[in-house]
Amino acid sequence: MKQNKSTFALFFGNRGFFPASLQASARQELSQTLQKLGHKTLMLEPSATRNGAVETPAEGAIYANFLKKNAGKYDGVIVCLPNFGDETGAVAALNEANAPILIQAYPDEMDKLNPAQRRDSFCGKLSIMDVFLQYGVKFTAVKPHVVHPCSPAFVENVTYFDRLCRTVKASRKMIVGAIGARTTAFKTVRIDELALQRHGITMETVDLSDVFARVRAVKMTDKAAKAKANVLSAYTCWKGVPKKAFERLVALGVVLDGLVEEMKLDALAIRCWLEMQQQFGISCCVLLSEMNERGVMASCEVDVGSAITMRALGSASGQTAACLDWNNNFGEDEDKCILFHCGPVPQTMMAGKGLVTDHAILENAVGKGCAYGCNIGRIAPMPMTFGNLTTADGKMKFYLGEGRFTDDVVPKEFFGCAGVAEILRLQDVLLAIGREGHRHHVAVTPGHVLAPLREAFEKYLGYEVSVP
Repeated sequence: MKQNKSTFALFFGNRGFFPASLQASARQELSQTLQKLGHKTLMLEPSATRNGAVETPAEGAIYANFLKKNAGKYDGVIVCLPNFGDETGAVAALNEANAPILIQAYPDEMDKLNPAQRRDSFCGKLSIMDVFLQYGVKFTAVKPHVVHPCSPAFVENVTYFDRLCRTVKASRKMIVGAIGARTTAFKTVRIDELALQRHGITMETVDLSDVFARVRAVKMTDKAAKAKANVLSAYTCWKGVPKKAFERLVALGVVLDGLVEEMKLDALAIRCWLEMQQQFGISCCVLLSEMNERGVMASCEVDVGSAITMRALGSASGQTAACLDWNNNFGEDEDKCILFHCGPVPQTMMAGKGLVTDHAILENAVGKGCAYGCNIGRIAPMPMTFGNLTTADGKMKFYLGEGRFTDDVVPKEFFGCAGVAEILRLQDVLLAIGREGHRHHVAVTPGHVLAPLREAFEKYLGYEVSVP
């Protein structure tokens, strides 16, 4: 899964009685650091205002027009204060930026605190934050209060802000597909479509009858089917899978890819049982695993909320994500549990290559050999961030947390793809999740990214977040 780094528009604040050389060096230092980190940048031409910086409301208007001309080309704005800066000009420039804003201020040097050389950015940052709050301009500020663009601390600040910006970008104007109707028994995955739309997320629906008709129309001699067969053959181990089941999975994979392209889906959730098993003898788990691997977030059981959460988690981490069940206790250890699903976990989150099998649980309902497609294995040890979404009263409500997958052994007899998760105060977390009415599913992504994810959700996207 390839995750593009954010493009930043750079804003330079100014107070006219400070030397112009501070602006010139800041433009060079900030842009070079960001480019080394893999970020594209946009800057106002030096000739557009005094030294390409903003002090007055008139200069702020010039910068605001610069942002309008470049709308859609930047994911966030970095406010750089080489000196104190001017809060009035900054507000005029950024009041309608419509993107996350990070405020960075240069540190003073102890041997350059005389009137001719000191920056006073330490104070200026507080002033801009104050006035931004007065005007309702949303912004991000992280520690340390002042930081040089060439320092390791600033690299950490940019990483945080990049994760935040990617989350906001991925969540705004998202299109999520609901493939098939919700299974009647699974009222746990109900979602309010209007609540999603009010937050810029469009849910498109497709009936399974249409999907199945498209599957039957796919020929294995088709170019798309051949390509999909090659991808799936190399993706995991198919030992023992009947040719007929493999070909039907290939056909369904072609159809799902077609729907993603046709409807411009960013994520999807699919009805995965029992019709697929009864009519085609397959389970779609391995297809979802492969889609998650390449960044098209896909959840099962028509859990649209999990698909949306996976999209956000994967954007924040820069990696993939998976939808799992809060499934089993792990002996008597109160801070550990087993997270599991039948096989939609992407290969990069697994300890080894998966194995496609029949569905050992559903065979009780549909018969043996009628549900091939589970990509079984074990989840690799790693730090992880988890969460999920529910809707209530027109609001989007998330919980978030961090933990790790351990190297504890899950019994061989345990079906599916599973891992042992260790979460501090797990019993309190589970109690809070249950009391808040969240689903039995949990979305997970590698790494600890709770902080930027939470700020993106609460500050810029207007979601409610609990961290139990």
